Amino acid sequence: MCQEQQPRRSVSSSCTKLATTVTVDDRLARLYAGGVEFRVFVEPQQGATYADQLGVARAAEQLGYSAFFRSDHYVAMSGDGLPGPTDSWVTLAGIARETSTIRLGTMVTSATFRFPGPLAISVAQVDEMSGGRVELGLGAGWFEAEHQAYAIPFPPLGERFDRLTEQLHIITGLWTTPVGEKFDYTGKRYTVVESPALPKPVQSPHPPIIIGGSGAKRTPALTAQFAAEFNMPFAPLDQTKAQFDRVAAAVTAAGRTPDSLTYSSAFVVCAGRDDAEIARRAAAIGREVDELRSNSPLVRTPAEIADKLGAYIEAGVQRVYLQLLDMSDLDHLEFFASQVVPQLD
Repeated sequence: MCQEQQPRRSVSSSCTKLATTVTVDDRLARLYAGGVEFRVFVEPQQGATYADQLGVARAAEQLGYSAFFRSDHYVAMSGDGLPGPTDSWVTLAGIARETSTIRLGTMVTSATFRFPGPLAISVAQVDEMSGGRVELGLGAGWFEAEHQAYAIPFPPLGERFDRLTEQLHIITGLWTTPVGEKFDYTGKRYTVVESPALPKPVQSPHPPIIIGGSGAKRTPALTAQFAAEFNMPFAPLDQTKAQFDRVAAAVTAAGRTPDSLTYSSAFVVCAGRDDAEIARRAAAIGREVDELRSNSPLVRTPAEIADKLGAYIEAGVQRVYLQLLDMSDLDHLEFFASQVVPQLD
C-alpha cells in the first residue's frame, strides 16, 4: 500500500453528521460516506501478536479508517488463543508511537481489570504518546472465565456496575481537576484522598469516553452523564432502535443537546465480491455464512451491505466499527473501503 500521506483537512460535524470533528486525508474522505464514519475493531485475545495488531492499525490508517480499536480481554472465547493475550493499553501505547493520524481506543476496557487511578494515568499517558488520539471505552465486565484465569475478582453484576460508575467519576475527576489542586472522592467501592490528579491527558477536557450495551436503566444514565459516544454492539435493528431511544431520552433528561452524543454500532465484517469470496472469508474465521448474515449487515456483497446498513443509518447509527476477525486479511479492509463505502454515497 502507498505510504505517502496527502494534506489533511478537517471534516466538520455539519458535514458528517457526527458529534465530533475528525481529521482525515482529502483522498480518504470517502470513508465518511452517507454521514457515517467507519472504524476498525479487532479481538486480539483470539490469537494475535503486537505485530499483527500494528499491521491492522497501519493498514486502517493508510486506507482512511478513522480509528483502530481493540477489545480488552485476557482469554479467547474460542480456540487456543495462541500466542496468548496482549494488554490493551500497553499495546495501544506502542501503536501510538508507530502511527500518526488514526485514533486509538478500547471496545471496551473492563472496570474490573484495573483500579481507576492507574487506569486514568495509563490512558492519559497514551493520549500524550499519541498526540491526543485516544478514546476510552469502559464497561462493567462480563466474561467470568478470564477473571478466574488471571486471579481477577469478579463481583456480582450490581457491584460491577457500582465500580464502573465510581470509576467514571474518579477518572473524569482526576483528568479535569485543575493543575495544582487536589482531587478527593468518597464512594462505596473506592476512596481518593488528596490526589495530585496527574498526569493530564492532551485532549481537553479529556479523551472521549464510550459506553455501550443493552442495559435499560443504568447504561443510558451513565451514558448521559459521562459519554461522548454510545455503542450498541452486535444487535438486531429493533433492539438497536429501542436502546438508542432509551439513551436519547436519558441524554435529554440530563439537559444535554441531542447532537452532543454520537451513536455507533459494531458488526462482524465478512464482505466479498460474490458468494464464493464471502464463504472463503467466513471459513477463515470458522463461521458459517448464514449464521454471520443473521447477525450482521456487513456479511454480503457491497450493494447488499449498503442496503442492509442503510436501515441502521436511518435508525441513527453515525459510526460503524468493523469487527475484523481475520487480522491477516488486510485486503478485506481495502475491499470494504474501495468497494463498499462508495455504495453509501
